[in-house]
Amino acid sequence: MDNQTQISEFVLLGLSQQPLQRQLLFSLSFILYLSGCLGNLLTILAIILDPHLHSPMYFFISNLSLLDICFMSTTIPKMLVNHLCGLTTISFSACLAQMYFFIAFGAADSMLLSAMAYDRYLAVCSPLHYVTTMGVLRCALLVVIPWISANLISMVHTLLMSHLSFCTNRIPHFFCDLNALIKLSCSDTQVNEMLVLVLGSSVVLIPFVCIMTSYTSIAVAVWKVPSVQGRWKAFSTCGSHLCVVCLFYGTIIGVYFNPASTHTTQRDIVATVMYTMVTPMLNPFIYSLRNRDLKGALNKLLFSRNPFAPASLETLFRPNCF
Repeated sequence: MDNQTQISEFVLLGLSQQPLQRQLLFSLSFILYLSGCLGNLLTILAIILDPHLHSPMYFFISNLSLLDICFMSTTIPKMLVNHLCGLTTISFSACLAQMYFFIAFGAADSMLLSAMAYDRYLAVCSPLHYVTTMGVLRCALLVVIPWISANLISMVHTLLMSHLSFCTNRIPHFFCDLNALIKLSCSDTQVNEMLVLVLGSSVVLIPFVCIMTSYTSIAVAVWKVPSVQGRWKAFSTCGSHLCVVCLFYGTIIGVYFNPASTHTTQRDIVATVMYTMVTPMLNPFIYSLRNRDLKGALNKLLFSRNPFAPASLETLFRPNCF
């Protein structure tokens, strides 16, 4: 047991042990990471620089883009280094840090999607009171609370993990996943597993239920709109967010809430790649392709010499802006 508690580093087995496959995976991962970071960064810049996008909906989109950049940067750069240089080891402290930020950004992402659903619910179901309800303070709280809550949840998991002893240091994954580390432990992990179930359910299932409740109310309200054009216009503001929700929760629930999953099979790793790489990369494209205002702001940012005039203080701090 003394030797088991003194493990100083872990070995990340990665996505594949075949050299040719590793080169292919490196190229694919690099393209996904670069596309995701550039797409989300451009989305943030377009929203900040365009005064017409200073509203709660785009404030939440910009925060989601920031979270996606952080979420991708937690795991992918280390994996790229491993594939490029063959350095598959990660120190114990770095592994815990990676696990901490992965849980924190993932949990904040989940809760922020719930806040965005609430914003769309107010916009569709209470349009006359939307401007006064979604003021600066409420928008700030709907972003700050997920950040604080996610970091507290992540801190609990990390502190408990730091007290475990491990039988082996070979992690059958491309990053320090919480469930993978629990399976390597020789200690009693009942408390860890219980917290994974309880906190995981609160972070994933509760926001998911809130989102479904919001969209049920939205669907009822949209159905009451007399004209087909009016229904389409009302629901089009929610289409992008609904696509992101399906991508994010579909893969997470498939991995972490599947009783038959052992989190070491190729199927689970593929699903993990989906929500750690593919989904954050697709989010800015989903919003830009389905949102005419954001698409126009991105075109100005990329192709105009003087894309946006500086916004005045009155514009930046009007009641409905972020």
